[in-house]
Amino acid sequence: MSFWRNIAGLAVRRPDAGDCADCPTTRPGEDPAFSTAVTALGAKLAKADGRASLGEFDAFSRVFTTDAASQRNVHRLYNLARQTTRGYEGYARRLAKRYAQCPTLLEDVLDGLFHIAAADGAVSQDELDYIESVSDLFGFSPLVFRRLRATHLGLASDDPYGVLAVAHDAPDAMVRTAWRSAVSDAHPDRARARGLPSEFIEVAEAKAAAINAAFDTIMRERKAIALEGAA
Repeated sequence: MSFWRNIAGLAVRRPDAGDCADCPTTRPGEDPAFSTAVTALGAKLAKADGRASLGEFDAFSRVFTTDAASQRNVHRLYNLARQTTRGYEGYARRLAKRYAQCPTLLEDVLDGLFHIAAADGAVSQDELDYIESVSDLFGFSPLVFRRLRATHLGLASDDPYGVLAVAHDAPDAMVRTAWRSAVSDAHPDRARARGLPSEFIEVAEAKAAAINAAFDTIMRERKAIALEGAA
């Protein structure tokens, strides 16, 4: 299976002509610059938590498989790159520049990195920080990274998007609609109208408060991100 097919097979979405406008005409799996960059990023991720395990290299080999003729060079580059995490920023920026018009492909690379990080059964905070940094260098917003993280690791217990049951990159209007619907369903007056005991009303009040807090957090975060982007 080709280099590109392995990445696409793990991706949430497979890029098409509509997603990838003005991309390089060379397919990623046939692009030496792409192969070199993702090999280095994968290898340096394996070192991010202070150790590079055999399991992580096996995961790398499954996700980022090259053709037989290139395996020796890729293996040599991997072994060199995994000695330190230093220098990964240059590889990430190179990919971001070359495939700026194909964000789905860059998401595929991040999907592969998550897969490698989880190869030893747990994703460390250092590995998460590394992948988030690569995501930033790719030009993705924190909301996109949060969505990708949730796809691979599940929602965090305090994730406000989980409270409203909306995607991390859902439009503001969709978030607002979900908030209004959730508040309406959980409103304490509904419990009172049904004649439920005070304990149920207290639960409804707490739930409504959590829903409002989640909405406020999301809007506050988005406003902060927009201000940072405009600065």
